[in-house]
Amino acid sequence: MTGAAEATSVDLATSVDLATSVDPVTPVIPVIPVAPVIPVAPVEGPAGTAGLSDSGGGSSRSPGRPVQEIVFPTREQYLSVVQGYRDDGFEMCIDLCGVDYLTHFNRHLPDGVPPERFEVVVNLLSLSTARRVRLRVQLPESHLEVASIFDVYPGVEAMEREAFDMFGIIFAGHPDLTRILMPEDWEGHPLRKDYGVGRVPVQFKGAPGPR
Repeated sequence: MTGAAEATSVDLATSVDLATSVDPVTPVIPVIPVAPVIPVAPVEGPAGTAGLSDSGGGSSRSPGRPVQEIVFPTREQYLSVVQGYRDDGFEMCIDLCGVDYLTHFNRHLPDGVPPERFEVVVNLLSLSTARRVRLRVQLPESHLEVASIFDVYPGVEAMEREAFDMFGIIFAGHPDLTRILMPEDWEGHPLRKDYGVGRVPVQFKGAPGPR
């Protein structure tokens, strides 16, 4: 019994040491230079992204852990940067959506990234290297258009349609940019912050009529 107890205490102590020896990945907000270049990490990124972002914490990364990079390309850089990440081994686009920052123009962004009302946010995943990257593209309300990345990631076909349907964002080059949730004759884009809140009367089946 004494030997088993000693073995158990050693195992527990070893487990505690291992649990406390792993450095956490400290999230650092990316910083983009004022010059029009795309915000990248101290680790080597795809061609054309140097200077675009700061994934931060190069010394705090643990081998084998996913690393979050946040990249702020301009509308003109967007398609080529996405293609660069695809060529660099990011096999999957796991999400694409629109965001309306109507009341949050003072949100924190890296230096040199002027805030606009709308953003297109794209999350890419590299299964082979366990890396993730997020792209945030600023779009002004007066020119709500950006290139479609359908040719790079065909799986975004429905995602881009949803962003168009809900926010009115135009994805140039999309093969079928039509509404996906709302009827084709629907007026407006329901997820915009200034979209009027309506009311649809509900009638339950079998409910008695007015008395």
